[in-house]
Amino acid sequence: MTSSLHSAVEPLGVLDGARYLESLDDGRSVWLDGEEIKNVAEHPAFTAPTREIARLLDLQHDPAHRDLLTVEDPESGLRIGRGYHPPRTPEELRAARDSAGVWMAESWGQHGRSPAFMSSIAVGLLDFRHRLETNRPGFGDHAAAYHRFAAERDLLLTHALGDPQIDRSASPLDNPDHALRVLHEDGEGIVVRGAKQLTTLAPFAHEVLVYLSASFAQRGSEEFVVWFSLPLNAPGLRILCREPFGTQGHGHAHPFAGRYDEQDAMLFFDDVEVPWDRVFLLGDGALAREGLGRINAWSQYIGQVRYRERLRTLLGVGTLLAESIGVDQFRNIQEDLGELAGYAQLLEHFLDAGEATARRTDSGFLAPGPTPAAAVWAASVAGRAVSVVRGIGQSGILMQPTENDLRAPELRPLLDRYMHGKDIDAERKSRLFRLAWDLMADSFGQRQDLYEYVHRGDLARNRINLLRGHDQSAVRERIAALIAEPLTEGPRR
Repeated sequence: MTSSLHSAVEPLGVLDGARYLESLDDGRSVWLDGEEIKNVAEHPAFTAPTREIARLLDLQHDPAHRDLLTVEDPESGLRIGRGYHPPRTPEELRAARDSAGVWMAESWGQHGRSPAFMSSIAVGLLDFRHRLETNRPGFGDHAAAYHRFAAERDLLLTHALGDPQIDRSASPLDNPDHALRVLHEDGEGIVVRGAKQLTTLAPFAHEVLVYLSASFAQRGSEEFVVWFSLPLNAPGLRILCREPFGTQGHGHAHPFAGRYDEQDAMLFFDDVEVPWDRVFLLGDGALAREGLGRINAWSQYIGQVRYRERLRTLLGVGTLLAESIGVDQFRNIQEDLGELAGYAQLLEHFLDAGEATARRTDSGFLAPGPTPAAAVWAASVAGRAVSVVRGIGQSGILMQPTENDLRAPELRPLLDRYMHGKDIDAERKSRLFRLAWDLMADSFGQRQDLYEYVHRGDLARNRINLLRGHDQSAVRERIAALIAEPLTEGPRR
């Protein structure tokens, strides 16, 4: 069979902004509020976020960033994104961290599905190819070919993991439409039907990776276990967007929401054909469970870089809020801001720990050591980090004048008299507090807070897995020996 991994987009290496925006006009079926969008990049709801992505992609061609954000591929001679380059040395692993740091800092830690994050999952898929080959002959080769296909075109990827929240107390065997499934196989590939949530970045990405699905093995439903890739303009695939953020109007600027709303979407697979060379795993829940950790080895590391930048942003905004209203010297405020500073520093330690415990994979790549406690910790403190900033700004976050208010001659004297801060005029103070509102309190801010809680997986399950994976044998043996004899108050003789 002829390979399906061909595209009107030639393998030209790293994208720039203009090529990216043009690539989104590809006939994909994107739906917003009952309307099918013909060109995502030109729709008013999506213009600002897609142009922000384009701006960030242009950094790959900036001489100041080019050598950090991109690398020359030895096989093709093309420049590819650093995130697509499998690290093989400690220096290359650190370069991946520093490269992701540029993107995350430029987006203030708000882009959870940045190209730096998703390209690292493609590296994980490549790394796991030997094990995928045990599922069916050729699946490992498919993974390797797909990685090269995506890297040489600098594709923006997303992933679709969760199943619809219909009735999770029942098995999908009771109603197969409750989960994505393979309808049939033939000589050309597989046909899938179902839906996936919650696919962040789907309207703005080029391709989707569908995986996870390991939990179905525990329900005796391994026919629902399927890993594959698909272009987002595939026939039969529909993308349903949630309400966009930052487009409400009325003069209220939304600098974060307007630029960094990645969109979240439901994907509907209406008997979609997936060619064989895009299929990576079928029907093996145990292998899927094993693969989740392997293919996410680098993405978890890059995700920590992103959350570090979000914490730095929250800390910076919180500190400036405190200074603007003269509470920065209050002991309780300093204590709370110190707590945030500690969170940001802990992320540095987790990143350093991943590098210090890096291990060589069977593909010869260098993967950061696993730090599952970091994911549990981050989800546990995410709400607290936001509440610190909210507690500093309090009611001032709710009520601030807009730019139009500031330009109104009748209002300006009142604003200058009653809405300035300590050593800060009404204009800059209002912008600072509106930034805080956008960051943590409006629809976008609440979405970001929820994202931090859910995107690393179920917190209770992750805590249980930490317990199960923690080696207590030595201390348990010592305690058992201690209580095997009568306890004494003094040292044993």
